[in-house]
Formats: sequence, C-alpha cells, structure tokens
Amino acid sequence: MRSMQVLEFGQPLVQTESAVPVPTGKEILLRVKAAGVCHTDLHLWHGGYDLGHGKRLSMAERGVKLPLTMGHENVGMVLAVGDEVRNVKVGDVRLVYPWNGCGHCEVCLAGQENYCLTPCTVGINRPGGYSDHLVVPDERYLVDLKGVSAIKAAPLACSGLTCYSALRKFNQARLQRNHMVIIGAGGLGLMALALLKAMGAKGAVVVEPDAARRQAALDAGAVAVVDPNADDAAQQIQKAVGGAVYDVLDFVSNPQTTELGFNVVTKGGHMVLVGLFGGAAPWPLPLIAMRAITIQGSYVGSLGELQELVELVAKENLSLIPVTTCSLDALGQALQDLEQGKILGRMVMTPEA
Repeated sequence: MRSMQVLEFGQPLVQTESAVPVPTGKEILLRVKAAGVCHTDLHLWHGGYDLGHGKRLSMAERGVKLPLTMGHENVGMVLAVGDEVRNVKVGDVRLVYPWNGCGHCEVCLAGQENYCLTPCTVGINRPGGYSDHLVVPDERYLVDLKGVSAIKAAPLACSGLTCYSALRKFNQARLQRNHMVIIGAGGLGLMALALLKAMGAKGAVVVEPDAARRQAALDAGAVAVVDPNADDAAQQIQKAVGGAVYDVLDFVSNPQTTELGFNVVTKGGHMVLVGLFGGAAPWPLPLIAMRAITIQGSYVGSLGELQELVELVAKENLSLIPVTTCSLDALGQALQDLEQGKILGRMVMTPEA
C-alpha cells in the first residue's frame, strides 16, 4: 500500500509503503478511486488553527497523531470485507462518510456523529484516502453513488456536505423569497450556488476579492458579485440584494469577512459561519442582542444529510464544482497550489493517474 503521509507538521508529505490491511469484523477495505484535496487538509498539514488574540489550536490538542494519512473526501471500490459485513460486496463503488463518531454518545445516537466529542474521522483521526487503499470501520459509512461518478462524488463528502448542511440551517421559505449573501467564491461558494438553485432558492450575491473567482461565481449563477475591498462594499451588497439582507453564509470567516457580514445583515437576520481561515470575532457584543442577530457555526454535516445530497445531485444531474485531477505523488504540490489560491474548484487525487 502506497500512502502520502504527514510525518512532521509543516513539512513536505512523504510517500510510504506498508502492507495492505486485512479487514476484520465490520471493516471494509477499499481501493481508492478518488480523494479530494480540501482546505481542512492545509490546517492538518500545518498542525493547527489560528484562534486570534495570539492563540492557536494545535492538531495535537485535537487528538491528531503522526504519522497521518490525510484525505477525508473519498470514493473507493470494495476489495474485501470483514466477517460481520452484510450489505456491501466486493466490486461495489461507494462514497465514504468520513465524520465518524464514537457511536454511543447522545449526538451519535441522534445521527449527528459530526458533533461527537471523541471523533474518529477518516483522514484526521484515522488513516484517510491519500493512499491507494483505505479501511472504513463500518459499512453504514458507505454511501451509494446513485450513478454519480467517483471523481464528481468525492468532494461531496466534505465540501458538498458542508455547503448543503449550512444552507439547510437557514429559513428555507425565506431563501425562496429573498437573495442571500455568500462570502467566498472558492470551491464551497461555487457549490453553494448550484445547490441553492437545485433547492429552489432565489439566489445569492457573492462577495469575493479575486476577479477570476468573481467571474466564476457569475458563470455559476450568482445574481451579482461584489469586491469586499471596495470602499462602498456594504452598500453594493445591499443594493444587489434589493432590500434587507436577512441571510449571510461566510465560507471564509476571518475578521474582515465576519465584520462585513455583520454590518450588512439586518435586524433579526441570520449569519452562518463555515470558514476556518482563523482570527477572532470583531463584533460589538451589545449589537448582537439589540439587532437580534443569529450567529451560527456549521461543521460539515450528518450521514443523513450526505445521503440526501447524493440523491439531489443524482436526481438533478448537478455539476457542483470544477474538478481537476492529480496523481498520488503530486499531492504535495496540490496542497501548495491550494494554499496559494491556484486551484479553481476542487483538486481530486486519483491513484491511477
């Protein structure tokens, strides 16, 4: 088994070789067909998150141990199964739900394993898909592709699911009546535009500093685009929305974007923060109560939501995001390109490339 691993935070990935695992019990062994390269992998690679005020959350504090095989957006073909597996067979191709929990706590039993306090996430707390083989702990984490291709499906496990779950947190009837604001036109922002349309929403005004990404957002169906660096950015956003701004979805979440979102959202409005770019919140605390603003975080999504998303993508034949591919040994360069903003949409690794 060949894998690209983090042996030391912040250092180049190293290709390693090991014996192909043998699945036991409920485990399933997959041959990796596609693995997405996600912004979360950048934080894992560098070993932490910027919390602002000079504070940092280290991956070691989150239970991440080295060596680490990253990769949490995975599609694979079943090669072997443990003796307790009943509903998948050799040759099946499945999308992997990576946000595994302990399976026993209150949130896990409620179907929200992504909120588990003792996660066992594929590609974070257990080996992921930056490899040519992958072991999944239970068949219930394997999602039928419903005819969606492996390369198209892989990003659904994180970026697609993150978008879908975040959009589901807003008042759906209000999204059908009013334009919302999306901050960030990277891979997630473009996915959200396609999902909004498929979900019957009115559409979105997209805020993005990069000109090429603003154009990509327009091409993906944005109602309008605004450069946040413009002196009158807030006024442009409100004009483009065509009235009060009730809903803001921030895929960046740094001090500048959250301040802009807070400034434009109306009384009784709703901000959902998804991005992990880092820093501390800049809001005047009394105004949160005085304006009755809901500020909500959204962290990936549930297994049920991923199943719903795959159904929606298959039914509507959605192309959520531009995809380019790379080989296993090119993953290090892919991470650098992602960090430098050179990737439009999503990079997906295919071991056969």
